[in-house]
This record gives sequence, structure tokens and C-alpha cells, in this order.
Amino acid sequence: MTGPAVPFREIILKVHSRCDLACDHCYVYEHADQSWRTRPKTVSDHVIARTAQRLAEHAKTHALPSVSVILHGGEPLLAGPARLRRVCEEFGSALSGVADLDLRIHTNGLQLSPRYLDLFDEFGVRVGISLDGDRAANDRHRRFADGRSSHPLVLKGVELLRQDRYSHLNLGLLCTVDIENDPHAVLDALIALDPPLIDFLLPHATWDEQPPRPDGSATAYAEWLLAVFDRWQEEGAPVPVRLFSSVLSTLNGGPSLTESLGLAPTDLVVVETDGQLEQVDSLKSAYEGAAATGFDVFSHSFDDVAAHPGVRARQLGLAGVSETCRRCPVVRSCGGGLYTHRYSAANDFDNPSVYCADLEALVRGIEARTSAATVSPAVAERHALVAEQYDLTRVLLAGLNEALDGRGGARWEEAWGLAGTLEASEDGAAGLDSVLAHPYTRTWLLDVMEGLHAERPEAVGQALRLPAYVAAAAVRSGLDLAVSVDYRDGRLFLPTLGELCVAGPGDTGRVRVRAADGGFSVRQEGGGRRIVARGADSSDWLPVRQFTAGGVHEFALDDLDPYRDCFDAPAAPRLGRADAEAWAEGVSRAWELLERVTPAQAADAAEELTTVTPLVAGRNARRPHGYGAIGLTMTEDSQALAVQLLSGLRRARLRALLDVTDLFALDGAWEYRLPWEWNRKVPFSRLLADTYERVGLSFLVPGFMDGVPEALDMMDGAAEPTVGGMRLLRSLRDEVRGAHGASGMNGLVKPADPEPVR
Repeated sequence: MTGPAVPFREIILKVHSRCDLACDHCYVYEHADQSWRTRPKTVSDHVIARTAQRLAEHAKTHALPSVSVILHGGEPLLAGPARLRRVCEEFGSALSGVADLDLRIHTNGLQLSPRYLDLFDEFGVRVGISLDGDRAANDRHRRFADGRSSHPLVLKGVELLRQDRYSHLNLGLLCTVDIENDPHAVLDALIALDPPLIDFLLPHATWDEQPPRPDGSATAYAEWLLAVFDRWQEEGAPVPVRLFSSVLSTLNGGPSLTESLGLAPTDLVVVETDGQLEQVDSLKSAYEGAAATGFDVFSHSFDDVAAHPGVRARQLGLAGVSETCRRCPVVRSCGGGLYTHRYSAANDFDNPSVYCADLEALVRGIEARTSAATVSPAVAERHALVAEQYDLTRVLLAGLNEALDGRGGARWEEAWGLAGTLEASEDGAAGLDSVLAHPYTRTWLLDVMEGLHAERPEAVGQALRLPAYVAAAAVRSGLDLAVSVDYRDGRLFLPTLGELCVAGPGDTGRVRVRAADGGFSVRQEGGGRRIVARGADSSDWLPVRQFTAGGVHEFALDDLDPYRDCFDAPAAPRLGRADAEAWAEGVSRAWELLERVTPAQAADAAEELTTVTPLVAGRNARRPHGYGAIGLTMTEDSQALAVQLLSGLRRARLRALLDVTDLFALDGAWEYRLPWEWNRKVPFSRLLADTYERVGLSFLVPGFMDGVPEALDMMDGAAEPTVGGMRLLRSLRDEVRGAHGASGMNGLVKPADPEPVR
């Protein structure tokens, strides 16, 4: 096993090894491991102190900001208030100044009283209670040894915890699933208690001791949980349910939220009442000694336990599941199931979960029920993508304001205030919107944020370009608003507008910019001549040119913005008038070709494309930019230029989607052979990007559809796509069927061996 061990952030401390209930589904007393019989009933002072010391050492060694200690049993309340106080005091003292301490206790609730809750309030111990639902459901397993119901006493404890003076300690309810219980009645009973969280747990089972399935259904547990899920949704999801939240999180590219699902490495260790250090408690369901490590708190550190082969096996993520699981599309959500549930005497833990069919049905069932609501609208609607991209730029600008934390001084504060003034009027807001939507505004923001994070000394100065953006917005709005802007090397650049010569080479200073006469005027602060900028090129004024493609679609030809050099090839310097006209004419011819061969993509591009930047041959480090910009190298071959144009648009759109939503997760965990380059293996992200581009280019390049159906099949069966990614794959299939399926490949023309610039 390679790589460093994952440090423990959570320990389970067994403070009492006996219980006042006789639950027939309890893994501690009723399953394979019976080591409880030889354990001390109550944890000793020596074990408490030594465990606290070991945890403090571990937290300090690994610089852990916080650690959790869960008091467990048996029934931990049987340890009594005095013993529990000793635990709280020892751990609080040991962790003071080392790491934040999160104390919790999991109890059946029978002994819960104000005496305990006052103690827990003093030390911030949060309380989770086990309850299997309504009385009929709870009494199926959770009874006293003489058969009496525990339900009334548990409810009494829950109601006490719900009181205002204790409600902040409430962790929620843990419910073990029994498929013979009414799923709606169980959920309704739990929701009625208004817990902050509900956690549904599958009963512990292995391939040797399989879970009961009265009707023989291989998906009985999924069906029961999906009935709960449907009821939960009908009720408006009034209480978080950890199991459902975890599946929804992983389906959308997020992390697992529970040990029983997902591929996150385990980071907990168990300390028994005698100081023995063990693996996760549920392993007691597998076989006698399955949880044992041979270590104890007296002679061994937590790092020793973290290096134990059994612990490391549960930290391997994807590499730690069976081959069957690694090939399964839902493994990213189910994670192969709880480690214990994979056990068989024949193959040890190298199996899928005994609940494998249930987990797959549960994940797919939740996906089918929620994908329409959880997929970002940007995946299916271009207007939504443009809107989300704009929102992202605004979020970045607000984040920059916060990150500066006053370091921008009066210059930043003045410009920030003027931006607020623009926002207050319809025309001003429109002007500000147009400047913030410019693709290279995003590049500026990201560059500054990266500089601040890296503590580069020039980053604050870069941030102080904000006045130029505000001035450009004021000019575009036509409002009579004067904005002070710094110039460099004698030239003033206003984003989206152009560059004005205001002084000699090497000069720096500040001018006042104001909208005037269809353009803008500038005047040196403290007096000086007034310069007016408007119209076409002049000796002092270089505007951002606009050109028309296809007779109606207007775009900016931006060869001035200092942040435009963000493509794979270098940005060209300012074009002369004749070159610019020739360049615009070439793009117009390429656009007309797109409109003729693939009118749907041309129409989409007309809605999305705002800015085109000329590039020159060579290699360059690509940097992120906002949606709506592409870079092109000039060629007289309209076909080659059309391929560049379409390639740039497809790749820009996919990057824009990835900016605002997760289309895949665990990229690089698997590799795929490119159907059009079979000897090459690539991660999912590259397979998706190439397929997305090839679908678009197939309208222009013969043979580019070859291998696309196979690539789509591979991605459909992959584990990486989120629900948003699956929606994108469906749209690609629709694009192939709707275009090529209807018209074949008749519109394709022979390319001149183009090399798209991305």
C-alpha cells in the first residue's frame, strides 16, 4: 500500500461495554465478535488519560485543526455522570491549545436526564439518539431483556433534548432499517420529533450472514428507502437525511457525507474500555477479532494504528474496492458500500457489498427522481450559461473586494463606491454589466486573486485597475460621472473601449474620465488640456474595433486588452487598419461557411460569441477567461478558419460549463482509449472534451464522427459523470441524431489539414 496513512480525525471511546437494552440486531452483542464479554464494564481513569494524551500527540503531529471524540458503548450513559465528566475534563485539558475538540455521545436515550444534559451543556457534548421510528417499528428490535417496550422512555429522552435549554446539543436520530416496518410510518414518526438530522443505517450483514429479505427481492432495501425518499420529498424534505444528502452530493460531484457510502478514506479509530485500539466497530459483524489491531493506548500511538494493514485497506478509496465495483458506474456514489458488508469467508473483503443491488437501485432511483431539478440550467440552456457566467464574475469581484481587506486604499474605495453609484441607475447598471461581462475582465480578476493568494507584491497594484473598468462602464452608460483613472507609459486603456495616448512614453499619472460627445473626454488631474476620444483610429486614439459577420452579427475585435493573451497561441499585437479589415473579412467568410454547413451551431455562436482576438503562430500558456471570447490565427483558407472558429467555440462552451457546474468527478481514476487514437489512453475529462469538439467539427471535417458513438457509450457507462455530465452526454447524442441522423454528412467539405487553436 503506497502513500502516507490518513490521520485520524475522529475517535470512538467506549466508556461502558454493557447495555440496558437487548436489541436483537446489535453488532456488539449479537454478531460474530463476542469480545465484549472480556472487557471491563467501565473505562478507567488511566485509559481516559492515556487516550487523551495520545489524541493530543496525534493532533499536534498532523497539525489537525479539530478532532472529534464520540462517547459510545454499549450504552455510554451507564458510565454515570462522574465518569463522563472525567472524560470531558481530560480531553478538554489535553487538547487545549492543540486542536478544537468536538465532543459527542451516541445513546439509546433511556437514561437521559437533566443531570446528564446539564453536564453535556457545560462541556458542549452533542447528543445523538437511536430510534427506529414509531412504536411498532422501534419495538421490533429495541426492547428490554424481559421484552418490555423501550419506546416511551426513548421518546421521553428525545423530548427532554428538544427543550429550548438543551436543543443546541441535539445531533439527531439514528434509525436502523427494517424492511418489515412501514417506511412512511417510520419517517413520519421521526420527522414529528423535529430532529436536526436523520441517519438511516442498513442492518449489519455479510455474505456469510446475509440480511433478511422476506419476499426474496434483491433490491428490497432500496425499495424501502426509496419509499422513504418519495415521502420525504413529498413533505418538502423538512429534515436533512444524511443517506439521501450523501447520494445527492456524490451524484453532483461532491463528497460522500457518510462512512457507509462513497470512496472517502476512513479517518476514525475505536478505543475499547480496556484501552485496546481497534478498527471501525461494525467489523465485529464479520468474524471474531475482525476489528482487532493488537495495539493499545499504553504502548502504541495512533500513527501505529493508522499504518495497520486493515486500516490502510479502508483508506485506499477506489483501489480498495473489488474489481466488480471498480467497473460499476455507481461506485463513486456507493463506494462499494460499508467495508463490513463486503465480507465473506471465501474472499475476505474483496467483494461488492452484500447490499450491492440495493445500493445501485437506490443511487439510480434517486438520480432518476432528482436529475431534472439538480442539473444546472446552464447545461441545457445557453441563456442560463451566460447568466451563470456573469454571476460568477460578479462573485469574483466581490471576493476580490473582501480579499483586499482595505489594502486597496482610497483609490479602491472610491472606484468601488462609484460602481455602486452606477448600479443605482438603469443606464449605469447596463454599462457596468457590459464591462463585467467582457471575457477578459474575468482574466484580470483571476490574475489578481491568484497574485493576492501567492502574496505577490504587484497584486494590489493590479487590483487598482478597477477604476478603469468603472470609467469604461460610466462612458458606456453615458452618465455624467467623472472617474479618476491611472495611466501607464503615457497611455490610458479603458476595457471594451480602447487605448488613448495622454502623455509621453514612460509617463505615469492620473486623469479624470467623463462621457462626452458620443465618446469620452479626459483631463489631467490638477488641470491640463482636455482630450476627446471617439470614432476610428487616430494618432492618439486606438479603439476596440467592431466587425460584422454574416451581415448581422457584431463582435469585438479585441487586439488591445492587456489580459487578452490567454490562449494556447500568443496574442497578436495591434493590427493596422488594412490588416484588421482583411482579418474581419476572413472571419466573415468563415462565418458564412458555418451558416451554410451547420446553421444551428452558427445560430448558437451568434448568441454566445462577443469577442475575437487575433493570435500569431507559436505556443503560449493558456489562462482562464470569461465566456464569449475565442482566439484565431489568420489564414486565407476559409475552411481552416471555420474549423478554428468552431473548435474555439465548442471548447469555450465546455470550459464555461465546467466553471459553473461539476460535469464529472474522480477524473484520472480510470483511463480510456480514444476510439480515434486507440493506442492512447486518456482520463475522462480529455475523452469528454475531445468528443464534445468532434461532434461539432464533424459538420466540417469528414471522418470526425468516426468513434464518437463508441466514446459516448464509454462515457455513459463510466463512473465519473455527475447528473449534469449525464445530461450533457444525452444532449450530445441528441445533437448527433438530430443533425447527422436527419441530413447525413452531405454538408461536409474537405478541410485543408487545419490545426485548431484552443
